[in-house]
Amino acid sequence: MIIGQDPYHGPNQAHGLSFSVQKGIKPPPSLINIYKEIDADLGVKMPRNYGDLTQWAKQGVLLLNASLTVRANHPNSHAGIGWQIFTDAVINILNNQKKNLVFMLWGNFAKEKGAHIDESKHLVLRAMHPSPFAADKGFFGCNHFSKANEYLMQNGIDPIDWMIKEKQDD
Repeated sequence: MIIGQDPYHGPNQAHGLSFSVQKGIKPPPSLINIYKEIDADLGVKMPRNYGDLTQWAKQGVLLLNASLTVRANHPNSHAGIGWQIFTDAVINILNNQKKNLVFMLWGNFAKEKGAHIDESKHLVLRAMHPSPFAADKGFFGCNHFSKANEYLMQNGIDPIDWMIKEKQDD
């Protein structure tokens, strides 16, 4: 699970997956930094002009924003309207009913969302947010992608193929 703050707020960017943008939309700087970390961590070259992360979701990666809507051009504008009740419930249900999940918490907002995750049942990875304002203060070099796959394999779970392919077979 990768927890984000809220959807991207630019025209046609958001489509329901945190850090992901719709096909044909230029990847925002945070996503470019995620790609850079995947390359540094796993040596996997990522597309610079494609940001749809649906391929991760199809493998079981839940890309959840704490708020599920946002007013155009106003980040975090819907943070106080009740989405946190729903998204906290999703996180709590997964925490309580599943085991051996990986939670990637990037930035202070995501870290707060993970305060009640049972770390005896799950792997919780924390780092700075991948935004250009914070990525060099602890996101770059966090190696969350290889750590997640190592944990999954140690627990008999297929690793995630983090490579984003612009052309898909399906």
